[in-house]
Amino acid sequence: MPELPEVETTVRGLVPVLEGRRLVSIEARRADLRYAFPPDLRQRLTGAQVTGLGRRAKYGLIDTDRGDTMIFHLGMSGKWRIDPQEIGAHDHLLLETDEGRRLALNDPRRFGSIDLVPTERLARFPAFAKMGPEPLSDAFSASYLSRALEGRIAPIKALLLDQRIVAGLGNIYVCEALHMAKIAPSRAAGRISKTRLVALVDAVKAVLVSAIDAGGSSLRDYARPNGDLGYFSSQWRVYGREGDACSCGAMIRRRTDSGRSTFYCARCQR
Repeated sequence: MPELPEVETTVRGLVPVLEGRRLVSIEARRADLRYAFPPDLRQRLTGAQVTGLGRRAKYGLIDTDRGDTMIFHLGMSGKWRIDPQEIGAHDHLLLETDEGRRLALNDPRRFGSIDLVPTERLARFPAFAKMGPEPLSDAFSASYLSRALEGRIAPIKALLLDQRIVAGLGNIYVCEALHMAKIAPSRAAGRISKTRLVALVDAVKAVLVSAIDAGGSSLRDYARPNGDLGYFSSQWRVYGREGDACSCGAMIRRRTDSGRSTFYCARCQR
């Protein structure tokens, strides 16, 4: 599934094509993805000018001058294609701008979604209402994390994946950040010292920034809007590297936690 860096990379790739442009054509080529497209999507967006693009957790945001925001989620395999030469069977939503540029939302597995909500109500959108702070924001700090984890005995990895504590973190980047901070994924979250939480927050931010700079990771069907694949996977410290040597010389291990693979080094993560 595309994670925060992949969504951020996608949004940045859409900015030059969409920001400030007027949408002259909206075509939903099927009735739904994970659930139905908004029934008035075409009516509300045709003729609207895109005033800005952004991201909340793993969702992309497209704001318009009509006071509406289109929220997209890429699901398991979604991606936007810019100016596709041909429209394929899995191009389910088409947008055309007043410049003649065309965008196709391609989603073979159809686990993605499209919503359209009044911008002023964005914070109350059900998926956003109980989300924690963005991990790259100043609100995500060691002091905040200390308060959020106080008294918690659940493993730190599980709580970092809890969107109510921090928004948008996924399995790959949590494994990477915990390794960078030298914290065992199974450690009880409430028993991690403030000093180590400072290192963890710094690691989360550093891993995400590096992944965004690299264009995300090449995850099966994921590609940036221009068709390029991200290359952060070449920088993975532990993720997907079971049996390889850690930087400390020990062997990287893998186990399954709640259906997800956890990659870690038992020597340097405590």
